[in-house]
Amino acid sequence: MTGSAQALAAQATLSATGALKLSWLLLAFPLFGAAVLLLGGRRTDRWGHLLGVAMPVAAFVYGVIAFFTLLGESDRSRDLHLYSWIPVARFQVSVGLLTDQLSICFVLLITGVGSLIIIYSVGYLWHDADRRRFFGYMNLFVAAMLLLVLADNYLVLYVGWEGVGLASYLLIGFWQFKNSAAVAAKKAFVVNRVGDAGLSLAIMLMFAEFGTMSFTGVFRGVGSAGSGVTLALGLLLLLGACGKSAQVPLQSWLLDAMEGPTPVSALIHAATMVTAGVYLLVRSNPILALAPGARLAVAVVGTITLLVGGIIASAKDDIKKSLAGSTMSQIGYMTLGAGLGPAGYVFAIALLLSHGFYKAGLFLGAGSVMHGMNDEVNMRRYGGLSNVLPVTYVTFGLAYLAISGIPPFSGFFAKDPIIEADFGQHGAAGKVAGVCALIGAGITAFYMTRMMFMTWYGRRRWEEHAASGEPHETAEPLAGGSVQGAHGSAEEYHPHESPPVMTGPMVVLAIGSVGAGAFLIINHRLQKFLAPVVGAPPNTHGFFTAPGIAATALAVAGIALGWWIYGRVPVPATAPAGGPLTVAARKDLYGDALNESLLMRPGQWLTRLSVYFDNRDIDGLVNTIAAAVGGTSGRLRRMQTGFVRSYALSMLAGAAVLVALLLAVRL
Repeated sequence: MTGSAQALAAQATLSATGALKLSWLLLAFPLFGAAVLLLGGRRTDRWGHLLGVAMPVAAFVYGVIAFFTLLGESDRSRDLHLYSWIPVARFQVSVGLLTDQLSICFVLLITGVGSLIIIYSVGYLWHDADRRRFFGYMNLFVAAMLLLVLADNYLVLYVGWEGVGLASYLLIGFWQFKNSAAVAAKKAFVVNRVGDAGLSLAIMLMFAEFGTMSFTGVFRGVGSAGSGVTLALGLLLLLGACGKSAQVPLQSWLLDAMEGPTPVSALIHAATMVTAGVYLLVRSNPILALAPGARLAVAVVGTITLLVGGIIASAKDDIKKSLAGSTMSQIGYMTLGAGLGPAGYVFAIALLLSHGFYKAGLFLGAGSVMHGMNDEVNMRRYGGLSNVLPVTYVTFGLAYLAISGIPPFSGFFAKDPIIEADFGQHGAAGKVAGVCALIGAGITAFYMTRMMFMTWYGRRRWEEHAASGEPHETAEPLAGGSVQGAHGSAEEYHPHESPPVMTGPMVVLAIGSVGAGAFLIINHRLQKFLAPVVGAPPNTHGFFTAPGIAATALAVAGIALGWWIYGRVPVPATAPAGGPLTVAARKDLYGDALNESLLMRPGQWLTRLSVYFDNRDIDGLVNTIAAAVGGTSGRLRRMQTGFVRSYALSMLAGAAVLVALLLAVRL
């Protein structure tokens, strides 16, 4: 290499390093937006939405710059030390940002898809009097999520983890004047605390064993740790992931979280926050590599959840709750991929990124339908909307094909490798997980076809319902932010296409639904990019392999079954009774009842026992001592008469007793 070429290479490296030195700007932009909008008050109402959009977009632009800085450099990463947070003896915690191949993927997802959803929100919440506060919360969420994925140690990650939980609580309960929204926000907060306890215990164990909480230090020390420690760490991290990613048994909060505005469902509960658990597991891959028992538990949880979520989604008539069940199922696939170790890490992230496009598109499409249907969420009162909302119909349809795994759409390229990797595992467990994943593929195509026929095709049931004059349930406030009790008038149905500020982001997401999976998987682009962080899969993935063909065939079968039940005959306006499985699925497979029986009731009994023990024994002992002291002091108090002669007589008596004792001792 000539001297000039060496100089140019050195200059390029210096420029790239300099770009990554400013990675704190990724946090600064949305934090600034949140601070101005939440602290500025009503004076920011007129232009607050513009600032709320501009800050995530600015973060996305810088994220793109950081991505191209990393692109082509397989071993390049930047750990930016900002300041020492807690320097106490050997407990040293710094705030640092790690920009590497894994974190930059999440940065682009959070800021890119997040910006599209926030732009969509401008139109969706145009008439809401508190939209400035909404955009402030959304910016706060983006900042917390970015801190979570950019942290270079587990304690700073935990700060972002809890920040995401706070923002989620605020956004789910944004319409807190609705009792259902307030209850849903509280439920999400409480259930997530269970998972957060697992993550916090894992962090404490890390410090106790390794004396550090940095990724570098923990991953270096875990190799010399005992098998019990690595197993405990893996299971505690899984518990944290279950809470944030709505995996069994901590999945129940996600369905109720649909009480928040639809853009919240798209951003937090489809594209970003629920993927935080997957990020945690993949980031912690050196720990899982040494804990096969924990890795098996991760795979089992993912397998169960992908089936549970799919079954629930197949029975819900509420379009948002059906999509929420779908999210549980799709995150289950990602968790299953993370449980496969190096064979599945890359494909779990590929599905995560692709899912961000098509699931956000599905939620925004559902919001567009609700926008034109007076916030009606019951799909049995839809039908025949394909000609009324043409742009929404096309974008929703493309996302439907993507999530169903139909080639050449994203889901086919992103999901099938996980199924193939399952069958590539040794032992019966891999084959069982593979069969379950195949069944899940068929269920996915079925419930999404059900949603398509109930929403877009058939007779216009909303016209029939409007003619009946019956009220309809509203999931969100009516236009202008007002609420007519728990119902709206069916006569107010006026289906219409959404404005460009809403359809524009849907079109962009639809493009990602079509091409993201192929772009990431073909030529092993994502595999090569992530190899320095998660390693390379031991086996290469081909297209139209036996598991892939089986998955596609089951998807086609699911579509055919959906048509047979919901497309071939008219959809009844009232849901039929259904069998035991249908009834159970409508009740979320009794997830709340199970948690109540296993956790809440025993907790109540333990609390009552503790109160009884406290009142009867602890308080009894304290009260006995207090009564004895009080009684004794009361009796002694009577000796204090206030008369000098009494005190003199007492002194004389005491002196006499003392003299008598001295004489007795001498004798």
